[in-house]
Amino acid sequence: MSCSAPALDPVFLDIGPLTIYWYGVIIALGAFLGLYIATKESDRLDLQKDLMIDLVVFAIPVAIIFARLYYVIFEWDRYVNGPWWQVFAIWEGGIAIHGALIGAVLTALIFARVKKVSFWQLADIAAPSLILGQAIGRWGNFMNQEAYGGPISEATYNSFHTYLPDFIMNQMCIDGVMHHPTFLYESVWNILVFILLLILRRRNPLRGEVFLSYLMAYSAGRFFIEGMRTDSLYVWGTDLRMAQLISVVIILAVAALIWYRRKKGIADKHYDGKKVKKNNKKK
Repeated sequence: MSCSAPALDPVFLDIGPLTIYWYGVIIALGAFLGLYIATKESDRLDLQKDLMIDLVVFAIPVAIIFARLYYVIFEWDRYVNGPWWQVFAIWEGGIAIHGALIGAVLTALIFARVKKVSFWQLADIAAPSLILGQAIGRWGNFMNQEAYGGPISEATYNSFHTYLPDFIMNQMCIDGVMHHPTFLYESVWNILVFILLLILRRRNPLRGEVFLSYLMAYSAGRFFIEGMRTDSLYVWGTDLRMAQLISVVIILAVAALIWYRRKKGIADKHYDGKKVKKNNKKK
């Protein structure tokens, strides 16, 4: 479907030579809101004061580095012949959530060992914050006109997208063609997962299963939405979308891990740290 609409300005503020982009502002907003929710939950569980703040201080920069490194590796042809500084230009977009997750999990594992706390408990506290941060962060992609899907037919637009706010669909008018707002689809999905995790957390599941549920639920939604995007990262030399492959691997690995932990009794505590009561029936 053809269209005509001006793009939004991706610049939030210019201060002399310093340019602040909406992308960075929105990512920061998601991080701070997620941290607030995580610290409130940490306080509820009477964990060490400022524990989650200390974790985030280390995890955020490592996650950003891994997210950018992951993206650059799979888009190397885009950067190999360009100016060297573009490898670091994350304000222009180009970070991958799977890379960020790898960096954040590695940081949390080391942090938990040093602080002598349960990694799984930290992960359960962080999971809703992570998915909420991802939901908010997708609007940074919106401001940069990235993470969008393929062209929309006029029939599809009239049946559904015409009901979306004009400012969203106008921003999806790229090179005179209207595209699917897949950033919005994923943002909405992530908010639903956020609500699901909050409900699950209040039901006091086995330790680690809030985080593992986050991985499964997010991966399920990402698999289907990724198939609609036009800017996917691909496995080298193939037409296989990397995010879809990783999503399938995560779902299968997490399902196997949940089964194994329950089978072996590894998850012997609930989310709040209380021991699982054993039914020792007399024979």
